[in-house]
Amino acid sequence: MIEAHALSKRYGERVAVSDLSFTVRPGAVTGFLGPNGAGKSTTMRMILGLDAPTSGRVTVNGRRYADHPAPLHEVGAMLEARAIHTGRSARNHLLALAATTGIPRRRVDEVIDTVGLQDAARTRVGRFSLGMGQRLGIATALLGDPATLVLDEPVNGLDPEGV
Repeated sequence: MIEAHALSKRYGERVAVSDLSFTVRPGAVTGFLGPNGAGKSTTMRMILGLDAPTSGRVTVNGRRYADHPAPLHEVGAMLEARAIHTGRSARNHLLALAATTGIPRRRVDEVIDTVGLQDAARTRVGRFSLGMGQRLGIATALLGDPATLVLDEPVNGLDPEGV
């Protein structure tokens, strides 16, 4: 469950998010809709502890993201799918992440299969199309088999079969 209470974020004089409160219950699929610059991505960054709120609070499964002992097992996230080392293969990217978080190697192959990257798993990420990068971002979010997923523009660049 994600709970935000009176969440606000300012960058100097600019208000990115103002007094936002919401609850996302387990099992629910919830979307943030709004024009560019409305604060959707900023809100997701605050959920994940990447940006500190100016005021208010947000918790995931009852705790701040930073307070989870094994965050990748609790929350999977994809904010910027292209924020990956371009010289690594998709499989090596996932293996490195798995190794640093105690996730079994077999889980890497499972998520590669889930997102349909089997044929590109050993390809360097720098050669990926936008859609393939999105698939890798989703695989990364799924890696820890989390109960909660936070995905920013998850279908960006995916063709209909990829969705």
